[in-house]
Amino acid sequence: MGIFTHNCVGTNDVDRAGRFYDAALAPLGIRRLGNFLDQGLAYGARAAEFLVLRPLNGSPAEAGNGITLGFKAPDRSSVDAFHAAGLAAGGVDEGAPGPRGAVPHAYGAYLRDPDGNKICAYCFKPPA
Repeated sequence: MGIFTHNCVGTNDVDRAGRFYDAALAPLGIRRLGNFLDQGLAYGARAAEFLVLRPLNGSPAEAGNGITLGFKAPDRSSVDAFHAAGLAAGGVDEGAPGPRGAVPHAYGAYLRDPDGNKICAYCFKPPA
């Protein structure tokens, strides 16, 4: 059982963010579920668990310093595909796919979305 109901990142351009997240999250089995009210987009496997939203108060969206959202990847090749697709869709490299020392068998990759939000994908299965 998870501990979150949902996670959000802000965007100043919903269409641009949608192109990025559609591409980067598809290899992880996460798809766009549709619009979230008139504020942005909802993503998930079955339910809206990740939201990309314009701020309600009208202020510009700003990336949080020190904040990273991590997505589960089914295997290492999905981590590689997440990273490649995100770069092709306007993301910025923040850590190429590869082993990570955090826990045994950790394999991850990091990106910044077009608004500067930091995301990553991780697989914790041993190499095949």
